[in-house]
Amino acid sequence: MAGSDTTPFLSQADDTDEGPVPGTPGLPGSMGAPKSGEPEILDREGLQRITGLSSCRSALIVAVLCYINLLNYMDRFTVAGVLPDIEQFFDIGDSSSGLIQTVFISSYMVLAPVFGYLGDRYNRKYLMCGGIAFWSLVTLGSSFIPKERFWLLLLTRGLVGVGEASYSTIAPTLIADLFVADQRSQMLSVFYFAIPVGSGLGYIAGSKVKDMAGDWHWALRVTPGLGVVAVLLLFLVVREPPRGAVERRSDLPPLNPTSWWADLRALARNLIFGLITCLTGVLGVGLGVEVSRRLRRSNPRADPLVCAAGLLGSAPFLFLSLACARGSIVATYIFIFIGETLLSMNWAIVADILLYVVIPTRRSTAEAFQIVLSHLLGDAGSPYLIGVISDRLRRSWPPSFLSEFRALQFSLMLCAFVGALGGAAFLGTAIFIEGDRRQAQLHVQGVLHEAGPTDDRIVVPQRGRSTRVPVSSVLI
Repeated sequence: MAGSDTTPFLSQADDTDEGPVPGTPGLPGSMGAPKSGEPEILDREGLQRITGLSSCRSALIVAVLCYINLLNYMDRFTVAGVLPDIEQFFDIGDSSSGLIQTVFISSYMVLAPVFGYLGDRYNRKYLMCGGIAFWSLVTLGSSFIPKERFWLLLLTRGLVGVGEASYSTIAPTLIADLFVADQRSQMLSVFYFAIPVGSGLGYIAGSKVKDMAGDWHWALRVTPGLGVVAVLLLFLVVREPPRGAVERRSDLPPLNPTSWWADLRALARNLIFGLITCLTGVLGVGLGVEVSRRLRRSNPRADPLVCAAGLLGSAPFLFLSLACARGSIVATYIFIFIGETLLSMNWAIVADILLYVVIPTRRSTAEAFQIVLSHLLGDAGSPYLIGVISDRLRRSWPPSFLSEFRALQFSLMLCAFVGALGGAAFLGTAIFIEGDRRQAQLHVQGVLHEAGPTDDRIVVPQRGRSTRVPVSSVLI
């Protein structure tokens, strides 16, 4: 039956029960197929013939994967929502509590290539099932650790990285084997939209469950239960599609994995941009912090001004990198290096601004909303928007590889203009930053109290008695 998962455990899943049929409309290599050099787009029937899955089943699989991605990020940020309680329970300082995330990220980082290797060669569905089941069990176990065993909490957070690495590296490849072109972009945008939503929900769920139960341990017992549901959905709903079938002609042989060293050698040729991003990220963050630190001595608005300068300065270089992409790859990389360095200057500063304009009891909520809004207005929808613009441009030109290149080039230029708008927003922030910071400081010191709907005054001692004066008079 087409609905059953016949792929053996730990085997490559390139065989389907219902393979492509020559002559089927919408399939490459069939009668009436596009001419050589033109984009080959499968219709819904063609996709179903190749994958053996109906469009509704494929959409349902993506929905399950989105749910698990949401759950992944919920678990990652649940700990952050109850971090003060964890510090108090284990009697640790900020450095030790920071190790919790460091250990998790380190484990996740190291294990991601391992599961990348396995995901390219073995049954992805069962790898994800095993990883999520293991992650759920370890997360549940971490909620029963006694306060004398903080090292055990670190160990369990490291082991959680096993489960997350097994999922994050594999799930997008399933979507890639179910859809092509615009449909793939749409499904991936939905999949990654779970990142900001799950991050925000993790903060909220962690703190609210702790408040309701009166014990922070219960916050770590929510996602394991949802993880059991995730494993069941994976096992019952998700079916392993054939690798790369939707992207190759029907008359070509199945794709077989190459050796890991061959994979690394091939990937190394595509990693120049990634290396530039890593280097410029480190350089830009350090440069932004140092410049801001020095300017604060003479200008209290230094933080937003440095962020504005970074974004406004990066915009022309990013634009030039795209404009030169066809003419000179060396010039493109040079402009990307400068543009990304300037773009990275605001990362650490933005986090600092958020913390000093918000009172301590609201910072976790502020962080959650900052994560949600930054992803919502940024990488959650931007890939889809860029893809839509590119497709619209491409339809108006004769089909060719050059038209595809130009369409994507012009659509990506929008990012430079958005960066300039971000710089302008930081210039606006510089106008209000001093007042907002002073207001937060006065609130922490107990001088400023919450105002009612019609009360915008604060209490100021004057000649042995208290006098209520407008907030503006104190801030000025």
